[in-house]
Amino acid sequence: MVWSFKHIYVFFNDLDYAYMVIYYLRNVNTIAFLSQFQSNYNMLDIIYEDKDFIAVNKPAGLLVHPTKFSEDRALTDELLEKYPEIKDVGDDPLRPGIVHRLDKDTTGVVLVARNAHSFGYLKGLFHKHEIDKSYLALVMGSLEGNGVVDKPIGLRSGTTRRSVNAKDMKMIKPAVTKWYAMERFIKDNQVFTLVRLIPETGRTHQLRVHMAYIHKPVVGDPLYGPKKSPLSFYRQALHADSVEFTKEDGKRLKLGVDMSKDMRDLIDNLEKSE
Repeated sequence: MVWSFKHIYVFFNDLDYAYMVIYYLRNVNTIAFLSQFQSNYNMLDIIYEDKDFIAVNKPAGLLVHPTKFSEDRALTDELLEKYPEIKDVGDDPLRPGIVHRLDKDTTGVVLVARNAHSFGYLKGLFHKHEIDKSYLALVMGSLEGNGVVDKPIGLRSGTTRRSVNAKDMKMIKPAVTKWYAMERFIKDNQVFTLVRLIPETGRTHQLRVHMAYIHKPVVGDPLYGPKKSPLSFYRQALHADSVEFTKEDGKRLKLGVDMSKDMRDLIDNLEKSE
């Protein structure tokens, strides 16, 4: 029997677990039916919609939009099937309606504009840093209290990795992240901390780079953490749990989603540390 994404999803009866299995087996040919399954099954978890925009709870393992490096089905493919009006919204036909992004293996809230006017409005809010974003992350090591990482981020020459202190960096931009320690845990004599992260800027990989810079990398981060995940968790344990902003009518709106099941299970299996 050849196991497709459909079989894995039915077996686990949970989308997050299914994506995790796909992540583990990404280079195995037996999952070649992933795109076919995604074409026939609705993968969207819509948490809010009105005439101007949509808010989606993005699962792990799903690109927000296609790239030249991947032919995998993306969130925008799913959105276009349900909301074809977004086809011509935005600056780039590969990113219809997309005003911000999450990394492929980061879960949580993504905002999508439904028309050109709303696209311009939301993009303006992001540009002026008037959309408050909050993330939850499980990081390696012990943190207490709160702090700020204020370090510019640049692209390391010849790679797709970002850094704060590499030589010959290019595209260097200011980056600020606030962090708040929430709970500490321990497993096999190693300490982990659940933190809330508030990005004051929106640089690629910003939270992951800044946590690694203070020697508290996000658990499971394949780029900025240790090569071997200490908890056998093979994606970054990072979740965009809320966005908050003022709509054009002046009403304040906060949209939040619970932590993904795989990340919740990861934390539930740790012992709390005093």
